[in-house]
Amino acid sequence: MITREIKAVFDPITRLEGHLKIEITIDKVNGSQQVVDAKSTGSLFRGFENILIGRDPRDAQHITQRICGVCPVAHGMAAVKALDLAYDCTDNIPTNARIMRNLVNGSNFVESHILHFFLLSVPDFIEGPAMAPWQVDWEVDRRFSKSENDLLMSHYIQALEMRRKADQMSAIFGGRLPHPNAFIPGGFTCTPRQERIDLFNAFLDELIPFVQNVYIKDVEFLAAKYPDYLNIGQGYGNLLAYGAFDQDASGNQLLAQGQIQKGSTTVQPLDIASITEHVGYSWFKDHSPANPATGKTEAQKPKGDAYSWLKSPRYNDKPYEVGPLARMWVNGDYQRGVSTMDRHLARAQEALKIALAMKTWIAQLDASGPVYNEPNLTNIGTGIGLTEAPRGALGHWLEIGADHKIAHYQIITPTTWNVGPRDNNGLLGPLEQSLLGTHIKNADEPIEVMRIIHSFDPCLDCASHIIRPGKETKVYRLGCC
Repeated sequence: MITREIKAVFDPITRLEGHLKIEITIDKVNGSQQVVDAKSTGSLFRGFENILIGRDPRDAQHITQRICGVCPVAHGMAAVKALDLAYDCTDNIPTNARIMRNLVNGSNFVESHILHFFLLSVPDFIEGPAMAPWQVDWEVDRRFSKSENDLLMSHYIQALEMRRKADQMSAIFGGRLPHPNAFIPGGFTCTPRQERIDLFNAFLDELIPFVQNVYIKDVEFLAAKYPDYLNIGQGYGNLLAYGAFDQDASGNQLLAQGQIQKGSTTVQPLDIASITEHVGYSWFKDHSPANPATGKTEAQKPKGDAYSWLKSPRYNDKPYEVGPLARMWVNGDYQRGVSTMDRHLARAQEALKIALAMKTWIAQLDASGPVYNEPNLTNIGTGIGLTEAPRGALGHWLEIGADHKIAHYQIITPTTWNVGPRDNNGLLGPLEQSLLGTHIKNADEPIEVMRIIHSFDPCLDCASHIIRPGKETKVYRLGCC
């Protein structure tokens, strides 16, 4: 047990995409070791918004996909939705194009959900093989018997194959993965030939049983073994979703748009104009909270008390969590609670929902139907592309200037919503808030913190980190020193 305040820094956090540093303060509260403060640091500046200025607008869906190799499809989708709106062709997208956009995006969602649970999160709970990079390992509470542990490890291996097949599904219509090149304003470049439809169906017939009989059951098994995590990592309870997967030309979506306040079951409408980004604790030039339609990306480091390259998105000046739990809650499909384990349970159910929807969509393709209607490329103006990435709400804000070049571009990624730092009012980001009050059994090995972090599935950019922990590498800063 600790007798003085401890500050522990994890840098970088492993088993996520990107460069994330977490600093926590542990102290005794009512006789219990708890997290009493947290700071989340995105340690890499990207500046894709600035790269896009002055370019042909049709470059946007290709360049923005390079933000992430794990969920590039969502960026391609957000970019073309913004362009569809700017070019005034939203109502003229052929049915085939709408469906193939959904199929490529849906495959990427299911792949990402499988990746998140089996490869990034399950290792927090099971005993890995006695080999690198699994060992040396923390001695933490693991509650599975050897046979149960071995079963989950076998599913870990199986998940690698199912991920590959889901990626192949995206490539069938997308042209390749990562960074499919079939997304264009006005439609899609791929044609739905029958052999492509048949191949996609064959993969889907393997994927659906895996999600139903392995993924969902394993998540439910984990929740049964770790029921305490249904009350850990709760955060603010504010949830937000932009909506995704257009079902028809009139705007009906498989996953609805809306927002939830403080864990309510009442879904409220979303006002896009109420979205702002704060930069008080971010390494960007200070300005008043701004909507992305007018916001800027101007780096400034060092800067006072700033500690992250992520901005702090807010809705009506309040922090909101985004992701599968937010989507399923807004959609009315999952409303048990907001916690570490709820994020896993909702994500698994969403994977099945999307996989089953793809079975319906693939049957609606017309092998001889059109895939593209040329937009009016002489249009100038603005467009907003709102969609969902596997990790949550994704928005692209675009302005096309009089020279028909990109004059303004701003992007808010899901991880910026979830993992951003304090805002101008001092309110912690959703991940930071979710760590507060967490009981820490062993301050030397705070596995509880890692499990909460991984439940958000942070994605700051594409990177791989492997760390071999050793006791000699721990550095604690005690008290005021």
